[in-house]
Amino acid sequence: VAYKYVAGLKGFTIADDSRIVWRDPARAWQEYGFGGSVNKDSVALKARNRLAILEAGGGSLAFFPPSHKFFFARELETNLGFVYYRKTSEGSFAVGARQAEREEPYKPYGVSDEIWQKRETEARHDTNNFALYNAPPGTWQRMPVYYYLSAGDGHSTQEAVLAFTHDDRYKAMPGYKVMVSHFHMHFLEQLNDAGTIDLHPTWVDVFRGLGINIANMADFHSDSHPKDPGPIRFKEQKVYFEGCRRFSDRDFLLIPGEEPDDTFGGHYISVMPHPVYWSQTRAAGHQFMENDPQYGSVYHIASADDELEMLKREQGLMWQAHPRTKGSTYYPDEVREKPHFLSDIFLGASYQSLPVDQSEKRLCEKRCLGLMDEMNNWTRAKYLIAEGDTYMKYPDDETFPQLIVNYVKMDRVPKFDEGWSPILKTMRAGDFYVSSGEVLFRNSGISGSGPRRTFNAEVEWTFPLEFAELVWGDGDATHTQIIPATDLAPMSSKKFSVPFDAAGKKWVR
Repeated sequence: VAYKYVAGLKGFTIADDSRIVWRDPARAWQEYGFGGSVNKDSVALKARNRLAILEAGGGSLAFFPPSHKFFFARELETNLGFVYYRKTSEGSFAVGARQAEREEPYKPYGVSDEIWQKRETEARHDTNNFALYNAPPGTWQRMPVYYYLSAGDGHSTQEAVLAFTHDDRYKAMPGYKVMVSHFHMHFLEQLNDAGTIDLHPTWVDVFRGLGINIANMADFHSDSHPKDPGPIRFKEQKVYFEGCRRFSDRDFLLIPGEEPDDTFGGHYISVMPHPVYWSQTRAAGHQFMENDPQYGSVYHIASADDELEMLKREQGLMWQAHPRTKGSTYYPDEVREKPHFLSDIFLGASYQSLPVDQSEKRLCEKRCLGLMDEMNNWTRAKYLIAEGDTYMKYPDDETFPQLIVNYVKMDRVPKFDEGWSPILKTMRAGDFYVSSGEVLFRNSGISGSGPRRTFNAEVEWTFPLEFAELVWGDGDATHTQIIPATDLAPMSSKKFSVPFDAAGKKWVR
């Protein structure tokens, strides 16, 4: 079942001081004082931060949707207007949160009619993914809207509400750097269109504004020439590498990753610790590895064994993109016995809120977290890597609610020309965690020896915490222990120490 919901309160009285205030996508303050005619339908507000505020009687009432789970699984983050007001009569009105009726594509771009048409088609194709939302039969669907009552005015109330999402920014945590992955910006096509390597992309500003330190890109998907055996692709890879080098900074790194759908099955993310020239096909007369006079050592891939060997030689990593759905519907299940899955090169799978199911208490509870449990019961340590799988971005988008990030344990972001092997090694060791931004680990680990162990985790949060959870597997079944947390205050922290019996347990998280 696919559905949308609108949730609000009606019956507010229009007084002389009643007004709705909000910031528009450009962050300018706007207001409406109910001086217009009665509304037949709800008026959607494209409000910044998905937040609007009623001011009346000297106080204010903010209204907004949940910061993540409310949203459809989309491939772009255009602001569709997620809050509304409705003047129901000359003396009353209603306010609340809304899900939109339809998608709106991002702005296409190009330097010729042909390229513009291609980008317009790309921008429009994402609208087909608007309904990645599911209500399984027989489930209770949780459809909330949030209200925040305050004695202050709209501006002070806005600051209080935004504290719950750290002002829609991923808070810097000591000893960690924030990493995101899997974005189809068509960066090298942008650079080629502009005719200069010095084009400043709008999406760089979006990432920097969110507090992101590391972005693993995914060009060569629906763009450029991923299947070219070398001459065209290597030339494009050079532009890709140079663009990522140019816009990396002291505390910001662009990694030129890819999302192949080639020899390993399904779609997957492939990332090297430094620029590597390689083709996804091998033309007649080419060898697996060659020395190119212009590009140096290059690879031509013809099989899964070739691709695995290249990743081993270059000390790269890969993981399954959007597992068990979309282009990876049967993966990684179909390859769980294959050499590449069983190797340490195969890090795990993507973590995305897809499809959204409001009966689940956790983001992507069944498809993602269930898969992580199964993978670790199947073989050695595998992880979920938070990913976006989205396209072009602009500063007026609402990106924060539709993005999950990785907090990678490291003190410094490596410079582009130093290579980024420290990031890959840290992730391979499992020294990272995934967060939507509101619940953060300061540190965690297991203490004790023998069967008597304790899982320790120092956690901080903004919204009131519902529960903590210890999960473990024995190589066959998965078990869980819920630790209620509804007695803990919002905007707080706690060190959880959960004792457990390690006997018979293969893994614990």
